[in-house]
Amino acid sequence: KASLASSEVFHLMQRAKKFCLSAQGIDYDLDAVVARSRAIAKQLNGGVSHLLKKNKVTALMGAATLTAPGQVSVKTAKGDETLSGKHIIIATGARARELPGLEGDGDLVWTYKTALTPPRMPKKLLVIGSGAIGIEFANFYNTLGVDTTVVEVMDRVMPVEDAEISAFAQKAFEKQGMKIRTKTMVKQLDRGQGSVTAHIDQNGTVTTEVFDTVISAVGIVGNVENLGLEALGVEVDRTHIKTDAYCRTAVAGVYAIGDVAGAPWLAHKASHEGVMVAEMIAGGTPHPVKPESIAGCTYCTPQVASVGYTEAQAKEAGYELRIGRFPFIGNGKAIALGEAEGMVKTVFDAKTGELLGAHMIGAEVTELIQGYVVGRQLETTEEDLMQTVFPHPTLSEMMHESVLDAWDRAIHI
Repeated sequence: KASLASSEVFHLMQRAKKFCLSAQGIDYDLDAVVARSRAIAKQLNGGVSHLLKKNKVTALMGAATLTAPGQVSVKTAKGDETLSGKHIIIATGARARELPGLEGDGDLVWTYKTALTPPRMPKKLLVIGSGAIGIEFANFYNTLGVDTTVVEVMDRVMPVEDAEISAFAQKAFEKQGMKIRTKTMVKQLDRGQGSVTAHIDQNGTVTTEVFDTVISAVGIVGNVENLGLEALGVEVDRTHIKTDAYCRTAVAGVYAIGDVAGAPWLAHKASHEGVMVAEMIAGGTPHPVKPESIAGCTYCTPQVASVGYTEAQAKEAGYELRIGRFPFIGNGKAIALGEAEGMVKTVFDAKTGELLGAHMIGAEVTELIQGYVVGRQLETTEEDLMQTVFPHPTLSEMMHESVLDAWDRAIHI
């Protein structure tokens, strides 16, 4: 996210004339951009380490294995150590999913880890996959001038998003110079000296194209191996540990949180699950995590954020719908910021007025979405939102207008 912030500033500087400003000699230093991002990560890591020490939490660095109920063996640099406890929380995270023939090698074919700290700046880049990870990296490198192509096997980019948002995003990316190929898959990568030849299948027609770098962003898989799960009876569903709504596994006293427990693969979901489990262990009675009320955010330009049902999902679930939309071009703050491209879409139950979902694309929507998240959590209706006063001039006014539009009461469109 720190690297993306650097690319956003670079992009803004290139648009200086739009703000009646002059900027010459605009350039970037990739090594410095990466160094800044790593320094920020180190700072945050240090903050967590400080909190652990402050709260008298012992951290052991090593490989852990569940050896018996309530028992964990840890292989450390100083030798093996056995720990016992009534409660065990598994939070081993996930790693990049690698398809046969598309594995990362750290040189020509990268996973997200290499893309975070690139050994060089690509000239011609192929990104396989248009989920959040793929799009963020495609956006970063494209903004810095890299010839970027994105290949997506589904019929649209960012396929987990609402279809209207996906379509809007694709147009925005293509306007920025990104090449998008949907209903397409990479069948084979031939790695040569300093280049990769990709065999690309689009609607049954296979063509080849040469790139100097490929980023494979085809999802993630939980780190479930070598933990002793099977022997203890912890159930694993392919790439993640099976849990209930309270993160409890099939074995009493053993919990799994975060990416290793499956979708949605989001840091804020993992953190909340950790707090919930800790409260339960301490004797509290927390509410279960509701995945449908957790926001998904993609930090590309324009940003994308969503929570709850898409329009298609709500229809499939049998709801009678009211849909509201409001464009960024109708908002004064967006125009003043030079960010008039975007939209806010809201999905309501026509019978009860409950907010079922919200979908946004445009500047700062990853900050705005939390307003709708609170609405989802509280099972807010259209009446609650329509009677809420939103400050002016702010981007948040579009959230209000979208709700009004769902009931044919919008003022500024």
